Amino acid sequence: MLIALPICFSACVKDECKQKYTLTYYVPVYLTKDEVKANIKSTAPRQVKNPGKIYLRDQYLFLNEVDRGIHIIDNSNPSHPKNIAFINIPGNMDIAVKGNILYADLYSDLLAIDISNPQQIKLKTYIDNVFPYRNYGAGAPAITGGKIIADWIKKDTSYTGSCDRRILEDRFFSGSPIFFAASSSSPLSSISPIGVGGSMARFSIVNDHMYTVSSNTLDVFNISTPENPVKGSKVNLNWGIETIYPFGKNLFIGSNTGMFIYDISNPEVPKSVGQFSHVRSCDPVIADNDYAYVTLRTGTQCNGSINQLDVIRLNNLTDARLLKSYPMSSPHGLAKDGDLLFICDGKSGVKIYNAAFEDNIKLLKHIEFFDAYDVITYNKIALIIGKDGLYQYSYANPFNIKLLSKIEVK
Repeated sequence: MLIALPICFSACVKDECKQKYTLTYYVPVYLTKDEVKANIKSTAPRQVKNPGKIYLRDQYLFLNEVDRGIHIIDNSNPSHPKNIAFINIPGNMDIAVKGNILYADLYSDLLAIDISNPQQIKLKTYIDNVFPYRNYGAGAPAITGGKIIADWIKKDTSYTGSCDRRILEDRFFSGSPIFFAASSSSPLSSISPIGVGGSMARFSIVNDHMYTVSSNTLDVFNISTPENPVKGSKVNLNWGIETIYPFGKNLFIGSNTGMFIYDISNPEVPKSVGQFSHVRSCDPVIADNDYAYVTLRTGTQCNGSINQLDVIRLNNLTDARLLKSYPMSSPHGLAKDGDLLFICDGKSGVKIYNAAFEDNIKLLKHIEFFDAYDVITYNKIALIIGKDGLYQYSYANPFNIKLLSKIEVK
């Protein structure tokens, strides 16, 4: 037995699992705040690569490039939109516009930008640390020591190592912050002077006030002087807040545990007037006079198990109750124009319903060939953002919906 032990031990060591890893990762590039401010300007148009939220104001579309900035698209002719400029804004996720002033987040900071000439924009106001919940970008401090993550450098590496994922993580996550993008051979696997935002928005403007939501707060900004937003009151909400949608004198706030309704008759001090609770799930919401429409979906940040549309009877707001639920595949953003209800159903595409009778909505059209995220409707045109592009459809004839144009995503 004593002689056999070293032989067995040697065999175990020799047979230790090894695997070749080919990894792509990103390392943050920091610039000073002054350098970042100097780069907030109109530059040549760029190819859309990672589209986020959309915002419509007059003839212009503003399309967020996640954590990079904003594409400005001249949509005078929806059949032939023109990508005319790009604004460099690191950490940008949300957009809102009033008149000639565009509001945007830069990680935790708030910008007010003059877009009178979209191809020569001017930074008017820069407010520090308005959104403290955005202090991190992909796990790295977004703003630290007066410097901001302005870009990421892509790197590739290959090596042979243990099959144990914990050893792999120790090797790469110790030291400078990095963000894994892919793993090819290892088991590691966002006309009125006020524009229109989508149902996934976290910024919303009503008259002279802008309302923004974080994961657990509702913040109020006075924008009566548009280029000089003034921070006002803060309302503490439950955790898991996701979206905000204005209708009339109310804000409808979607969270992963329910929908909250706030009265803004006094715009400086929103007041809770009602809510509707549901099982834990991602939750964009829109509303009209009598009903709210909520999409529930599974997702890594929501931990839910339901994919459906809930139609909620508002009952004077104070007693919101479920009218009916409709099964979906993976519903995201939604929009309503009259009796037409548009739902972005993830990889199932876009579903367009006749919602004249809320307890019996009927499918009119199913556009199946792209992964849809959010939708805005205006002048009988549906603007739909998906993973592979920005689509525009005419629904002047709901029974003959036509594709007008598409801006490709690289």
